[in-house]
Amino acid sequence: MSCPDIGGQIFKQKSDTNMTRAAKLSIRYSISFKQKVVKEIEQEGVSVEVIRRRYGIKGGSTVQRWLKEFGKNHLLSKIVRIEMKGEQDRVKELEAEVNRLKVALADATMANDALGTLIEIVNKHYQTDVKKKLGRPSLARPGSRGKSTR
Repeated sequence: MSCPDIGGQIFKQKSDTNMTRAAKLSIRYSISFKQKVVKEIEQEGVSVEVIRRRYGIKGGSTVQRWLKEFGKNHLLSKIVRIEMKGEQDRVKELEAEVNRLKVALADATMANDALGTLIEIVNKHYQTDVKKKLGRPSLARPGSRGKSTR
């Protein structure tokens, strides 16, 4: 089935899952039609939305894709970011600080892992638990040196 008014072909696709649904229509546009639409937009200055309504093109980004493919790309929407010199410098400073902090975090993590390994070695060698006994006061009094106080 063809549709010469809009330069496209209409295909009916059967639905396998549910026979109560209507057949899905897929419209394929010819290259010459796409080029004609892009030419109208570029030369006449017609908006994409007007062209879509004029030719009954349903896809929201269909004409945009045609402009990218066949056009000069000057009519596509572009995002332009304007920054002041100070903003650019501030972004670079922040990125440098993030990198410094990442290095500091890596160093601290390595130091923590090294201390953990050292504690494990000491525990095995002395057959004790250094972490548990580290914060506890010793049983002997500081000045007694093992003498009795009687």
